[in-house]
Formats: sequence, C-alpha cells, structure tokens
Amino acid sequence: MIESTTSIAGSGHPLAFRTAPARGASPLAGAGPGRGALRVEARAIGGHQKEALVEGADGARWRLTSDEGPALGGTDLAPFPLGFFSAGLMADVLGRIVALAPAHDVPVTAASLATEHYYAFSGSFFAGTGRGSAEAPRLDLALSSGAPATALKQLVRAALDASPAIAALRTPLANTFALYVNGRRHPVEGVHASTTADVIDPFKAHASAPAPTAGAADLPDLIAKVHGAPPKSASLPGQSDRIEIVIGGAGHATLADSGVHAESWIVRPGGSRFALKADEAGTGARAPAGLALYVGGIAFCYLTQLLRYIEYRKHKVRAVRIVQVNPFTAGTRAAAGPVDTHLFVNADEPDDVMQKLLLYAANTCYLHAALGRSLEPRVSLAINGAPALPLE
Repeated sequence: MIESTTSIAGSGHPLAFRTAPARGASPLAGAGPGRGALRVEARAIGGHQKEALVEGADGARWRLTSDEGPALGGTDLAPFPLGFFSAGLMADVLGRIVALAPAHDVPVTAASLATEHYYAFSGSFFAGTGRGSAEAPRLDLALSSGAPATALKQLVRAALDASPAIAALRTPLANTFALYVNGRRHPVEGVHASTTADVIDPFKAHASAPAPTAGAADLPDLIAKVHGAPPKSASLPGQSDRIEIVIGGAGHATLADSGVHAESWIVRPGGSRFALKADEAGTGARAPAGLALYVGGIAFCYLTQLLRYIEYRKHKVRAVRIVQVNPFTAGTRAAAGPVDTHLFVNADEPDDVMQKLLLYAANTCYLHAALGRSLEPRVSLAINGAPALPLE
C-alpha cells in the first residue's frame, strides 16, 4: 500500500503553479529551430493522486497534479493523465499555427482545435498479459482568416511538421527504462534499458513539498474542473475483455498573448471535464507550455498503471517516484527522442516482483503504446465557418 504523504486538497495550493521561473526563452517555442529536453519528476501521493514537477526547455518548473475519476476509484480532483496529453497536443499545434502565420503572410483572427484520441486495453490485467494500445487521433482545426484556402492549408501542414508533439506520434519511439529498488539500481528485463547514468531520486533531491514562487499563486486557474462525472465503480478487464477509451478535447488560441485554453474529457466510458491553460510564448511567464502538459501526461499515465498493479496485486510497496526525460527538436521538421524513465520503488518485495511491475506498467500504459507506434493524425480543416474538409 502506497503511503499517503499528502493530498491534492490538503496541500493548500492550486492544482498547478510555477515553482521556478524561466532562465531564458525556450528553444522549442515558436517557429524554431531549437533543441531541448523536458524533465519530469513525479510521485504517487496516495490513492490515485499524483504530483509532478515539470521543467520546461526554458527552465521554468511547474507543479502539476493528476487524479483518476470514479471508474478507477480516484477522487476526481485533478485531470486524468490522458487529459494532460490531449491538452498539451492541442496547445502545441495551435501555438505553432499562431507562431508560423506571420512568416507565411497569413493573417489568422481565430484558431481552434477539436480532438479525439482513441485507446484500448486487451488481455488480462490479473495474469499480466494486458496490453494498452492506441490509434491515430482525429484533429479538427478551424481557422478564421482572409487568406486563400491554399495558403491556410500550407500553414497547417507547416505547423504540424513543426510540432514536436506531432513528431512524437509520427515516430515510433523505443522508450527506455531504469529501475531502482530501495535505493539500488537493478538491470531491467523485457523493456529497452536506459543507457544514462543514475539520476537523483526526487525524494533526495527535494527537502520540502513544492511551493509557488513569488506571484505564481496569483496566476488564475491554470487547471480547473469544468464539471464532474457521475460515480462509477472501478473495474478491471478479464482474460477476453477489451476496453475502449475515447478522449475528447477542445481548445482555442488566445492570439493576443500566445496562450491556449484547452479542455479534455473522457467521452467513453465517461468522465469529468477539465480545463487547462498553456503559454506558447516560450517565456514560462503565465502557464506551462503545451509540451509540459504533454510530457506530464506521459508520466502520470505510467504512474497510474503502476498504482493499479500495486493496488490489485496487493504488493507491499510504500512509495513510487519517477524521473522522466523527453528530448525534442523544433523547426521546420520537428523530432522527438525516446522517453527515458527512471523508476524508484521503496518496497518489501523480491526484485523479480519489481521487475514485473515495471514491465506490466510499461505494457499497459496507453501513452507509451501510442509513442511506440507511428500514428499519423487524421486532420480536417474548417475555414471561416465552412464545413470541415480533410486536409489534403
């Protein structure tokens, strides 16, 4: 049983806030080119509640919180992991459109994006044969502009090519893992092994709980629940069951300040709707960048699968933390490198049990499954309120 160290409600802070200011402009913002890596330190804080510190390529660090809804027995106080991923992708794509529009000489007076992401679980959770999977997402863009349709289509194509979030979906990534049990690193089995040196355990790296920097607590509603989901009992798939999950999203750019307002919700099987704000200016001044939300979602998703196995197999695990590094390249042809995840576990279990825990969670994490494939988004474009058409 994971030892509860605090709770989302008990921290006395907003669901998200800045804990360190930016050190400079992000090399991944705008039209690029540039290279950088985002670093996530995440931990389980009790139940399905999770907390992460996400450091962007600009050096700004943000505390984010995640929870699960009633379907998994969570308290539904903060966004679910797949919602972070959805919101982050919307913000990254819309931010690229706004940033590239002047260079393409295309005036854009409004930009919005609706998305659907598709995931599924098959196999047996109990037997350890479960597998998460993902299909290509749907992206429905809507732009208002006096520019010709051909110019707007070229702008959208350029923005998609410049988006590291899209690059991560298009490129099959061989994500890597490292395992530390009770402070000692162990070889990993069944997954690609991390080749990086040992990283510092977040428990040792931070002497106190995260707190907002001066003025950061005044940033309004970086994360907020729009409305909640009805209670639903938790369930797990049996040997032959297949569970399908659809995540909906809607976002729009605030053109005056390079911001994005995004909302995510679980269409199927149903869940709460959360609003998340992003800042695509690259300064880390008002909100996390979309990529920070995106990589935070990956870390939270993996933690969720770890916690599910710990809970239902009744493993004697006291604490779980991860350090995750996500390298990206921005520019006319964006790129994403493998996600490098270091798992720290404090437990009274044999080493082979912890090996299986790492492997089973990797196999069932929907976002690791998505990043392990080549998923070309299905994109449509609506111009000035006309019906949406597939992007040619």
